Amino acid sequence: MHESTQWGLGVKRTRNAWIVIVLLMVVSLPAVTPRLYASDEIQYFAYLRSMWFDGDLSFENEYRYFYDREIARAFGFQETFLEFKTETGLRNNFGTAGSAILWSPFYGIADVAARAMRLSGVSVAIDGYSRPYLVAVAYGSAIYGFLAVLLSIVAARRVIGTGHLAALIVWIGTPLGFYMYVAPGMAHACSAFAVALFVNVWLIVRERWSQSGFIALGSSAALMGMVREQDLFMVIGPAVDFVFYLFERLRTGSETSRVWHSLKRAMLGAMACAICYLPQLFAYLTLYGRIGPAQQVENKMSWFAPYAGLVLFSPENGLLAWTPLVLLCVGGFVLMSATCLRLQDWSQNQRIGFCILLMFVSQVYVCGSLESWMGAGSFGQRRFVGTSVLLTIGLAFVLQVIHDRWYRWAVGTAIVLCVWWNVGLMAQFGAGMMDRQRLELGRNAYTTFSVIPQMLPRLVYRYLFDRSTFYQEPQRYSQSRLSS
Repeated sequence: MHESTQWGLGVKRTRNAWIVIVLLMVVSLPAVTPRLYASDEIQYFAYLRSMWFDGDLSFENEYRYFYDREIARAFGFQETFLEFKTETGLRNNFGTAGSAILWSPFYGIADVAARAMRLSGVSVAIDGYSRPYLVAVAYGSAIYGFLAVLLSIVAARRVIGTGHLAALIVWIGTPLGFYMYVAPGMAHACSAFAVALFVNVWLIVRERWSQSGFIALGSSAALMGMVREQDLFMVIGPAVDFVFYLFERLRTGSETSRVWHSLKRAMLGAMACAICYLPQLFAYLTLYGRIGPAQQVENKMSWFAPYAGLVLFSPENGLLAWTPLVLLCVGGFVLMSATCLRLQDWSQNQRIGFCILLMFVSQVYVCGSLESWMGAGSFGQRRFVGTSVLLTIGLAFVLQVIHDRWYRWAVGTAIVLCVWWNVGLMAQFGAGMMDRQRLELGRNAYTTFSVIPQMLPRLVYRYLFDRSTFYQEPQRYSQSRLSS
């Protein structure tokens, strides 16, 4: 086949892949659930509502609103958020301001829409809590989740040359989908976007390490840290990559002055990060009178990561039990950086693979340092949702390098099983068919592969047309009732 014809077919396939991904995103929008119910969701939302309507960081009225309506009645909510006061006399907020910043454009549109509806005679409250505002936050998270998928494709294509299929698999085979559609009030879809943006900026900046590039990298790092503090540890990847860059410059005989200029550009990037992080610093000072999160959060940290092994391998709450697809993705990082001990022979992709592996390990370290590492009561090891772009790159590499037919069949079968496992757990978790505090692998596996296929049409119907039935407490359901 003529080379130009092959190129044309490649462009067409790529265009069609983009079209399919975008269509799937549009078609899936009705699956977004516009509600807030969990303590974490209310804390993230409180930043937005309080700053928009009250111009302050006093969350008393936001917490009281949800508590009085029996939305926030989890154990300890009243004591933690309506009785305890911080050092500055305000109410606690263990969340960060980044999600509120990202949601604010959608919230602003909702505010304008609600006021226009009110003027036209529609009865809608202009209070920041009514349905237009909650819809804005929920769909805002979903859109940022979509952007995370798109940016993951861009990053994988830049490194591997392909990424559409890998991004689609990570989208539906990990908890990312759950936090886009079922619990969009959490910060995790925004986290996936912020990290994906940061990784894309890094992959562009590393080609020249320019001054403007460092400023962009520092700014995106600040956003990443404001959305979820633990994501700031991701800077280890670009930092190590830059150190290797400096090492190469010195090894090849570059002038010391040129290396010093590179270091000065890096300092500018650090300054940009600090400046862009000021909103979060202001929030800390206002709430606690010091720079840093609440004392309760700091007290939960053991910085030598005693729980790292459990975070990965626990059969009840571990990442690999909840999301076995991660194992294939991490395998991709390892394969990419297979020659890491021979620096002089490193290709760019091998170095990127090693840095991505470090970024993933940084999240294992942070999660393994938390006494609440289990994430009990939430779907999956949700603190790893921000690594979606990294997982996409790793999986894209695996799909790219496996050529043997039997290996491809084996990997394809494993991927199908991993994706269905995630879908099955989402169905069980949402419908109250499982213990939400931990996995019971035998029981969950039986339900996923034997019960869910029979119930799937009924569950889909309920989710689309009777979604409130998914919001009741798990103990109100029995498997026999659900199966009827």
